[in-house]
Amino acid sequence: MHAKIGNLIPSPQVCVRCKGRLWCGPKCFILDRFEKRRAAVCSVQGGSLRSSSPPGVFVSWTGYPKVNLSPMAPVLEEGDAWLFDDTDKWFGLSAEKIISFRENLVRGNIAVDVSRAAGPDYRLLEIQETLMAKKPVGIEMQLDGSPAIRGASFSDFHAPMGPQAGLKKFALTENPCVNPKIERLVSDTDAKSLDAIVELYRGGVGVNQLHKVLSAGMLGLGRKRKFVPTRWSIVAVDSLLSGHFIEEEIKYFPKISGFELFCSNYLENYFYVILMPREWSYELMEVYKPGASWNAGSAEPRFSVDCEFYGGRKSYALNTAGGYYAVRMAIAEYLHKKKLQATAVVFREIGDCGLPSVGVWKCRECVRDALGKKPLIFSDLGLTLGYLETKLTIPLRFWLKNSAVLDNALRQKRLTDFP
Repeated sequence: MHAKIGNLIPSPQVCVRCKGRLWCGPKCFILDRFEKRRAAVCSVQGGSLRSSSPPGVFVSWTGYPKVNLSPMAPVLEEGDAWLFDDTDKWFGLSAEKIISFRENLVRGNIAVDVSRAAGPDYRLLEIQETLMAKKPVGIEMQLDGSPAIRGASFSDFHAPMGPQAGLKKFALTENPCVNPKIERLVSDTDAKSLDAIVELYRGGVGVNQLHKVLSAGMLGLGRKRKFVPTRWSIVAVDSLLSGHFIEEEIKYFPKISGFELFCSNYLENYFYVILMPREWSYELMEVYKPGASWNAGSAEPRFSVDCEFYGGRKSYALNTAGGYYAVRMAIAEYLHKKKLQATAVVFREIGDCGLPSVGVWKCRECVRDALGKKPLIFSDLGLTLGYLETKLTIPLRFWLKNSAVLDNALRQKRLTDFP
């Protein structure tokens, strides 16, 4: 039996009709989410919150260069607070679990000009200090009243966002255990952002923490440091890191020896990655099926495609946006680790079970998962595509019609193609 929206009785953890699936249509999950939000918000008495920062921060983009810098902390402490804001560790979790994390995180908003990152006051310095930590940090936030009870907001770029309120006071309640590698480069005001990001990544700092440090205006030349909206910093880290490894190293590695096919799926996203023994080029093709929520009323599949050949891209990938750089990051990681070069073509089929977007991180993590598995190896591209066609739900002819990289590989003969 499903609880009605008007009741104040929490719905069961597992819905009888949908067997635990999220966003399937029944109203029980909506009520369950409301009850969790209400419990979390009501526990913030007088706008005062003492908790453990994941550590986490969100920087808005609306109104740029005037933005909100927002440290985050969970209201209801349930397990490891770090997990609440670490997309690098979310792969395999249900969307319901992820949304539950985010609706428990309260944001305290500070209105700032992005240029203030170059000369932060004591409050901003303490927020920045939490982001250098190696584990959750005890903090106290004095909010401008109780956070509003409203649903999570969703984005194709960043993770879902929960309750928020103005921030009057922010203070550490303990000394954070900082990562010395981050602390050193934050203190180095002569190091460029790219150099710092590459060095930190090589030193084991995850992509998720890197984009938070960049977003909080902690990297780059001291006088030029700025707060960077979260949606921009996520794309920037993926783009800068993958671009660096491609241009500086991958293009000089030997080519892979065969045609490799990898696959993985997560949250109704199905990824198939073909690596070909050719010089570096890359293409991401995404498709919504006919009749899907983002392709309603159409009898044809809806494609979004972006690509780059050996010379690279000179403009932003408008069609596939952040997903383009997130997937490229995962592929660059793999090739860099293997010390190999390849042409990569990625097929992404997007399901339609009504799931809201939980952020672009899922593209990076799903392709990372695919490339972590043993590939199927073929002797030529025709056999590779023939096998892949048995797995795709959208006929191969539609993909070939939209692909510039596959068209080049199938039509342009090379000396090595002849005996």
